[in-house]
Parts: sequence; structure tokens; C-alpha cells
Amino acid sequence: MTMQHPALEAGRRRRFAPNLWDALAFGLLFGALILIVHGGQGTLVPLAALNQTPVSLDPAQLPEYALRTTLRMLAAILASLVFTFLYGALAAKSRRAEMVLIPMLDILQSVPVLGFLSFTVVGFMSLFPGRVLGVELAAIFAIFTSQAWNMTFSFYQSLKTVPRDLDEATRSFRLTGWQRFWRLEVPFSMPGLVWNTMMSMSGGWFFVVASEAISVGDTTITLPGVGSYVALAIKEQNLPAVGWAVLAMLAVILIYDQLLFRPLVAWADKFRVETSASGAAPSSWLLSAARRTRLFQRLLRPLGALLSAVPRQRLALQVAVPADARRALSSPLSDKVWLALVLAVTAYCLWTIVTFVATELTLPEVAQAFGLGVLTMLRVIVLIALATLIWVPIGVWIGLRPAWAERVQPMAQFLAAFPANIIFPFAVVAIVRLGLDPDIWLSPLMVLGTQWYILFNVVAGASAFPNDLREAAGTFRIRGWSWWKKVMLPGIFPYYVTGAITASGGSWNASIVAEVASWGDTTLRAHGIGAYIADATAAGDYPRIVLGIAVMSIFVILFNRLLWRPLYVFAGRRLRLD
Repeated sequence: MTMQHPALEAGRRRRFAPNLWDALAFGLLFGALILIVHGGQGTLVPLAALNQTPVSLDPAQLPEYALRTTLRMLAAILASLVFTFLYGALAAKSRRAEMVLIPMLDILQSVPVLGFLSFTVVGFMSLFPGRVLGVELAAIFAIFTSQAWNMTFSFYQSLKTVPRDLDEATRSFRLTGWQRFWRLEVPFSMPGLVWNTMMSMSGGWFFVVASEAISVGDTTITLPGVGSYVALAIKEQNLPAVGWAVLAMLAVILIYDQLLFRPLVAWADKFRVETSASGAAPSSWLLSAARRTRLFQRLLRPLGALLSAVPRQRLALQVAVPADARRALSSPLSDKVWLALVLAVTAYCLWTIVTFVATELTLPEVAQAFGLGVLTMLRVIVLIALATLIWVPIGVWIGLRPAWAERVQPMAQFLAAFPANIIFPFAVVAIVRLGLDPDIWLSPLMVLGTQWYILFNVVAGASAFPNDLREAAGTFRIRGWSWWKKVMLPGIFPYYVTGAITASGGSWNASIVAEVASWGDTTLRAHGIGAYIADATAAGDYPRIVLGIAVMSIFVILFNRLLWRPLYVFAGRRLRLD
């Protein structure tokens, strides 16, 4: 019988005994669970309960409203993440699927959030008749449509630019597609995906106002939340209530930045592709606290072992395809058949739209809609160019300095989340009093909420830029414009293209509210396809609504096909970290 030294026994007991960090971790965990249960209980009540407790401008109600809005946005983010992995992987790995999915993604990001709501709210409400849950799902889906496309583009871009040497290493180790996806492709995409998830979370605030007021026929159902609070404050021209809502948003953003995104940024830093250690890694007090726990880590160890074992499983879909069938499917003839099928489906959709629009509209009106689309396109081009000149240098400077990135991150999230429609009334007053041209001075409102896509993606690209390449550039004394041209701009270019695509699509979408701004009885309009769709929506003119959305989608697809897609291909071929 062996005897243990008393000091060893005491050390073992201390190693397993809970400490103050365990108390903090359990407090945060159970506090989050209590808030989720409390917020979820409001979704199970009858629909009539919303009329009994209407939205109030009492600031004391804002914590409850903020909780409900935050839970909707987190649910939408989880759905967006699942959609991103499935849709982005299929588009990146299948050339034929890419021919359909990427143009479809261009169309989806150009369709206004209100357009999705008008077609989906009845379906969600029919799933849970007479319950608030159906309306909640419709609101979550509306927020999802403002978050998913940006994340999907980021993941797709990462999969297309995975370094060839890393891909060859996975093939040398004979990893299955499942293992390669979870052990190479997802980790490689993490730095950019985390920053784009932050941007999507912040960008969702822009559409919270629309998603929390659901219209069904002549009835409007208002869900309790910060968005409905802001809408009521603007309707009643209550500036103090708007200020309370902004403060509530700032508090919520700071909380989920510290508890969610700051730990994710620090965790994702380990997936950077480099051969030398980075200068200063981003840090998170919550992540450090979790690593110092004792009992908490032991309790979560089985779950961690399970999650780490899933990617190591050699899962593979074994489909027995005869050799002749395999050759036929990969032949040029099958490509032509697939292309013909895609063109046939596209032609049928266009014919359906044309026949619906032609019931009430004439050819000159269609030509007028395309002319308005050109005006909006010119605004988008100028605004994206200005945003690029401003935010690319700033984003690189922030991304190369992790300490500054930690300080700027919550501020950038708040600015990205700040609902631009709160600024619209001040813009209307300034334009009227100064006698300015609405066609020019309403244009900047289009990019207020979308310029941050460029900043966040450039910060992500600069943060993921290999430190060894920076050291090599310093060794060869590459400075000034040569450093930008030969080192940094090629390194961040794939990330910039992702940000510019989503910023461009978001600007087209925002034109619907930015080209028509009002405050009280004063309404200003700029000539463009966004104002055309807004006026048609207000009048309930469905042929013109369909025409406006179709024209906008055509311009977005052509813009992406002729400019952004070639840049994507160039980044994937010439600017990979090989």
C-alpha cells in the first residue's frame, strides 16, 4: 500500500476545488440561461396579449425590449451561420452549383427586407396560429435576411482562397471531405467570418425597426423590442425617447461585445496562417477567466472531447457511380445541358415577371424604371469609391494593431449598429433649411449603414495577414506606396472584395429608405429606383413593386458579374497565400 505525501494530496484537492473564476463562470452561464428562458416565455403567449400590453415609450421598459431584440438577433445569427456553412460550401465546391447559387445570392441581397416579409409572414403565422411565436419567427427571418448574405460571401471567399499547400497537405494525409472541411476550411475562414458575423449582428439593427412591426393586410402587429420603440419615438417625434433607445443599444452592444465577440476574436487569432509568431495577440478577459476555472473546465471536458472528436471522424458519402456515368457527368456536353437548363429556368422566371408587370405597365414606364436604376447605380458607385478611399487605410491601420482593434471594435460595432433612419429627420431639416438638392444630399444616407462592411472586412484581412510576410517586407525595406501596392493591398484584397460586394448590395437595399426621407409633414425624394419602390409599396401597387425589385436585381447582378466576380476570380488565382 503506497502512501501519498500530504502536500501532494492538498495540491490535488486544490486542483479540483472550485475557485472564484468558477463562481464568475457559473454566474454568467446561469444568468444567460435565465434571461433566455424569461425572453422565450414571451413568445408562447397568445397573439391577443400584444394588444393588451402595447409598446410604451417609458424608458423603464427598455431593458425588457433590449432583451427581446437581442434574442431575436442571436437566433438569426445562429440560423445565418448554419446557412453560411451549407450554402457557401456548396457554392465553393461545386462549379455547376456555383453558376446558380452565387447569382441567386446577388439577387437575395438586393431584395428589400420588407419584400421578404410580405411573402413569408403569412406562412410563419400559419405554423402557430393565434400565437406570438409565428410573428417572432417572421421577425427572426427578416433579421436573418439582413445578416446571412454577408457571412455567406465571406465564407465563400475564404474557401476559394485556401492556400494550395495546406490543401495538398490534407490530401497527403488522406483526409475525407468532412475532415478537410472542419480541420482546414472552417479554421482558415474563422478570422474573416468572425468579423463578418460582428458586422452582420450590427447591420441587423438597421432592419430591426422594420422587422418588429409586422403588417398582415390592414393589420399591423408590433412586437416589443428596441426597433418598435424607435419606430414609435420617430412617429411621435419624441427625441428624448430616441436618445434613451440609443443608450440602450450602446449598452447591449458593449455587453455582447465583451461576452461574445471579444472572446471569439481572441479565439480565432490562433487560426491565422503564418510561420512566425504575431506581435501582440488579441485578448479577452472572459476567455482568460474561463481558462483559469477548475470545476467549470472539468464539467465541460466531456463536451469539449465530443466536439473535438466530431471533426476527426472519417465520414464520407460513398456513392457507387459507374465509370461511364461519371465520365458522362463530367463531360463538356453535360456542362452545356446544365447551362441550358439554368437558362431555361431563368427565362421562365423572367417571362413570369414580364407577363405580370405587363398587365398594367407600358414599355415607356419600364424604360423609366431602368433610367431610375441608372441614377441609383451612379450613386452606389460614387459612394462605394469614397468609402473605399476612407476606410481601407483606416481598416489596415486598425487590423495591424491588435491593441487598437480591441478599443475600436465596440465603437465600430455601435456605429455600424446605429440605425441610420434616426439621422434621416436631421438630414431632412438641414436640406430644407439650406436649400440643398435632395438628389445629391440624400445620397450619403444610402451608405451610412453599409460602409462598415468595407471597414470590418479590411480589419479582418489585416488582422489575418501573416506576420512573417510583414517581417519580410520590413527586412527588404519595402515602404510607402510600394508597401501598399506589393504587400498589403494584395493581402487584404479578397477580404475587401467581400466587403465591397456586401456594401454595394446593402446600398442598393438601403436606397429604398434613403431616397425617400421624412420628418413630420416634410418629405424629400431623390430620383432613383429606391424611391420608385418605396412609392409603389406605399400605394400597394404590386406590378410596380415587382418591376422595381426586378430592375434593382438586374442591376445588382450585372454589377457583380461585370466587376466584383472577375475580381473574386483574380483574388482566388493570383492573391492566394501559397
